[in-house]
Amino acid sequence: MKYYLILIVILFCGARQLFAQQVLFQHRIDRNGIAQLLNNEIVNPPVSHWNNRNKIGIDLSEVAFVNWNAGGSNSISGLAELNLARNYFYRNIKWNNSLVAKYGINSQQGRELRKTDDQLDIRSEFGYRRDTISNWFYSAKFSFQTQLSNGYKYPDKDNPISQFMAPAYVFLGVGAEYGKRMENLSVYASPLTYKSTFVLNQDLANNGAFGVKKAVRDADGNILQPGKNVRSELGILVSSVYRGKVMENINFYNTVRFYTDYLNSFGNVDVDWEFNFNFKVNSYVVAKLGSHLKYDNDVKFTETNADGEEVAVGPKTQWKQQLGIGVVVDF
Repeated sequence: MKYYLILIVILFCGARQLFAQQVLFQHRIDRNGIAQLLNNEIVNPPVSHWNNRNKIGIDLSEVAFVNWNAGGSNSISGLAELNLARNYFYRNIKWNNSLVAKYGINSQQGRELRKTDDQLDIRSEFGYRRDTISNWFYSAKFSFQTQLSNGYKYPDKDNPISQFMAPAYVFLGVGAEYGKRMENLSVYASPLTYKSTFVLNQDLANNGAFGVKKAVRDADGNILQPGKNVRSELGILVSSVYRGKVMENINFYNTVRFYTDYLNSFGNVDVDWEFNFNFKVNSYVVAKLGSHLKYDNDVKFTETNADGEEVAVGPKTQWKQQLGIGVVVDF
């Protein structure tokens, strides 16, 4: 019996020592594994398929005169721009989201403060392709465009001709998009795009501004039926985006969109064409040259005749040109 007890004690002590060595060995393996994992994360961080862009820019121009015999008026102009983007691309899926906001003002001696630019543009685009080789995407696109403050036909500041959500444009459609290198060139065609025009200012809606149905009035001008606040269209949209480099430090951006409505005026094409040159001086200073041309058959213009009356003259080509130098900061 004594020998059995001695044998049990020997086996217990041996097992205890073996277990202690195993625990120490396992602890070393775990410690080494954790260290290796941390080193791998530092050397090879996780890959994100999101590409984010945050930019804010301010352009300023100023003219001042002191005893200038040729004459002139002191003036200062400013344009602020915010550009945000959240883009995802991995294998068969791409999803691009952007927000662009611009606001410009001008102050001139002897004249009230005036607005020179006003834009709020939100867009979201989702695309799916069958395999990673194909350059064709099944796409759905959404865009919302409006402005931030009242617009006037200067010098008249008592009667706004536009304001926030008057007008506002919403596009929602599905189609196909092609691009071998989407970041440089893409072409999108949608045979089914819904367009809504919102005019939430009732005075403008009663006048039929921006294509909505105007109010019905009696012979004395009293409103029998108020104007509509929304105009709906369903049509074809074709658009293209191109980004390129003209030469070192000179980038070019061009976007064009054509839309025609099936229901109301098929064949009358709305055009929205914008291109910009960016001249990069250094990491913060950029000079810009841009042009924006629009034609919308639903936007009717008026002119004052010899009797001082406002007379409708129909749609016109709209054009805006910009040239400035300013500071751009990524954040």
